[in-house]
Amino acid sequence: MPWYLLLICAVAVERLAEVVVAERNRSVSRESGGVEFGAGHYPVMVALHTGLLAGCLLEPLALHRPFIPALGWPMLAIVLAAQALRWWCITTLRYQWNTRVIVIPGAGRITGGPYRFVPHPNYVAVIVEGFALPLVHTAWITALVFSVFNAALLRMRIHVENAALASLA
Repeated sequence: MPWYLLLICAVAVERLAEVVVAERNRSVSRESGGVEFGAGHYPVMVALHTGLLAGCLLEPLALHRPFIPALGWPMLAIVLAAQALRWWCITTLRYQWNTRVIVIPGAGRITGGPYRFVPHPNYVAVIVEGFALPLVHTAWITALVFSVFNAALLRMRIHVENAALASLA
């Protein structure tokens, strides 16, 4: 379990790095006339992702979940692949990437990198990680609960983001 605690802490540090990048990009976007869409759902998203990390720690401890190598190691590989996809998205979008939905008037829509293949690849990373990270240590309730609530949130978020991106045209 100590190594799993380190994994969750590493993911939390990675999330904090994302927030730093997002805040820097938010400042650049605002200086360029960026407009935020759907700010009301942002606190819900933060709470949900915080809950994911908490659940990843609490469920294995409270319910004595074992580490099952045949499940845990493949799920860890999937988590690492999701992280790689997330950072591919961040580096592709550069200053346009954000944890919020901010559109800069006149900015073109990015169609390179992973956006060549999927309209919202960062959300693919979120979905995959939200399912796989808890399962690294058999926290299936956390995986299920996060996935259900995340599906509802992403449905709203993608609608907001698509409307925001349509305003670029």
